[in-house]
Amino acid sequence: MSDDHLLAEKRALLEALLAHVPFDGWTARALAAAAKDCGHDAGLVARAFPEGAVDALDFWIAETDAAMLRALESRDLAGMKIRDRVRTAVLLRLELAAAHREAVRRALALEALPQHAPRALRQVYRTVDAIWYAAGDTATDFNFYTKRLLLAGVYSTTLLRWLDDRSEGFAATAAFLDRRLADVMRIEKAKGRLAKLAGRLPDPLQRLRRA
Repeated sequence: MSDDHLLAEKRALLEALLAHVPFDGWTARALAAAAKDCGHDAGLVARAFPEGAVDALDFWIAETDAAMLRALESRDLAGMKIRDRVRTAVLLRLELAAAHREAVRRALALEALPQHAPRALRQVYRTVDAIWYAAGDTATDFNFYTKRLLLAGVYSTTLLRWLDDRSEGFAATAAFLDRRLADVMRIEKAKGRLAKLAGRLPDPLQRLRRA
């Protein structure tokens, strides 16, 4: 089976699986039902998702991240401030999952289990890294990691707010995100002031060397 054919089968399985997840969760039972819907045997399912439903979940998140990046290409991000680029990307990422909010809820319940924590962290990192990439981040120093750590917190808490948002057009989620991004901007400004202050302070090691 070619890579392209396997990818097509994975996407078909995922689409079928998403219909079963709200009832059975990200489980072997749901995956088996999806395979039956698609007319696939256990062998193909094992090739598509060697680790079962958790592999399918990982694939879904990666596919949605990629769809977000493609969709952002048509947005005028270059004309926006960095904060607005990040805001646009986060809201778009949530919009792409809106048809499957219960699947997201089930995913969070699954990945709250200790054995899935490393996988969950990798998934969040990939998503926020994609968002920063789309926003045009070019940091290569320590800021590369601090930006992703801060955005991981913003994205995760916004995702939880979004799950229970019943407002029109997810307006409450957008307002929540704006507050979280404002918090981050205050942190960044404080870091900048501290860095300037540190630059004006005397260097004790330099004084020792002179002594």
